Amino acid sequence: ATRAEPGNLWFDWSRNVDDPAEFVLVEAFHDDGAAAHVNSEHFKRAIQTIPQALAETPHIINTSIEGATDWSRMSELTVD
Repeated sequence: ATRAEPGNLWFDWSRNVDDPAEFVLVEAFHDDGAAAHVNSEHFKRAIQTIPQALAETPHIINTSIEGATDWSRMSELTVD
């Protein structure tokens, strides 16, 4: 549902290969998409059900990048 939301740029889960109980979520939204996401019905339902599966409070990095609309290219590994 999140990937179909207006303003969602990406929403990707990964599992740590060294610790299969650890997951990383990388998500990005354009403009007010993040605010709409946390106010969505599916997010509200998730907030009610996910805590019972957690071993600890999730860590988060939340930042805004002015003008960013997609991933930047890594200049150290440029492929022509």
